[in-house]
Amino acid sequence: MLRFLTAGESHGKALVAILEGIPSGLKLQSEDIDKDLKRRQRGYGRGGRMSIEKDRVEILSGVRFGKTLGSPIALLIRNLDWPNWSQIMSIEEIPQKEVSLLTSPRPGHADLSGAIKYNFKDIRCVLERASARETAARVAVGSVCRKLLEELGIYLYSRVIQIGKVKDESSWDPTPENYKIIEDSPLRCLNKKIEEKMISLIDEAKKKKDTLGGIFEIVVKGVPPGLGSYIQWDNKLDARLAKAIMSIQAIKGVEVGIGFQAAQEFGSYVQDEIFYKEEKLFYREKNNAGGIEGGISNGEPIILRAAMKPISTLAQPLRSVDIITKKRTKAIKERADVCAVPSAAVIGEAVVSFEIVRTVKEKFGGDSLQELKRNYQNYLNYLKSI
Repeated sequence: MLRFLTAGESHGKALVAILEGIPSGLKLQSEDIDKDLKRRQRGYGRGGRMSIEKDRVEILSGVRFGKTLGSPIALLIRNLDWPNWSQIMSIEEIPQKEVSLLTSPRPGHADLSGAIKYNFKDIRCVLERASARETAARVAVGSVCRKLLEELGIYLYSRVIQIGKVKDESSWDPTPENYKIIEDSPLRCLNKKIEEKMISLIDEAKKKKDTLGGIFEIVVKGVPPGLGSYIQWDNKLDARLAKAIMSIQAIKGVEVGIGFQAAQEFGSYVQDEIFYKEEKLFYREKNNAGGIEGGISNGEPIILRAAMKPISTLAQPLRSVDIITKKRTKAIKERADVCAVPSAAVIGEAVVSFEIVRTVKEKFGGDSLQELKRNYQNYLNYLKSI
């Protein structure tokens, strides 16, 4: 079984993740994870926090001599800004008068609902955990999972295809070569001319003290047919991936394959006809299904898209109501980004990596990497035999 848990607040001492179920024998160093943490912090439109935090992971357990042990992997990411927040976020009890309360919830954020649910008079108790800062821990977990997938020849890619109303209609078959274009792009965009328009729109939003959302795409290549299941609703691969992506802060919609477009087309266009060649085995000439049929991977690349709403914290706050006085007020203004869609794409890779590894472990087992790879290869041999 593969599972993980995260803990930590945005301005607390650190973020922590415990990942259980990774087999022994996987080569793993902190530098491997740090690369993805750095990717998460990039992106045109990010705020001042990114100039403070230089995320690096400390592997506290589960690794010896550069290889996983099969035991739980504990990961620690320190918040460098903690000294400036040690009183506000004090773990020890301090007089309440020494800390001012935040009582003006932001529309679109967890502030108000969270305060009501947990009976808080200070919405900082909500926003510190609801913050997207938590995703740094999930990126660390996903980075470990990505390492395991690459051992099996499964690779993940992401790109931004829309910021606000500016869309990149470019077709894309990700390869290590053309992926460098995206990795070097400040917006993870493939089309440079469209990217310039996206940057201009972000600049406009910043000038207006507003925020922008957008859409990112994830492609997973090398996934064999047979991951997931049609047997029970909660084992369907597309359902699990959608849940994972929807769990990312500010994500409001997920598509698999052509998604919502399928609702307006005839079935003869939507369904991917099946072909067979000895060198390719079963295959489709198009991939409207996004690599998943009936809740099961079908051997084609898995294609996912996610819609991210504009960030809730605005430099020019919206109208709100004070949760104590019930009087009209302006929402609180925390340090935040103008646009974080490129970062969300990297986080999307992480949560998808975890979910793919979870299905791989369920199907192929293996307490060691060697055993897992042997089971996996036997399955690939079976596919060639049918």
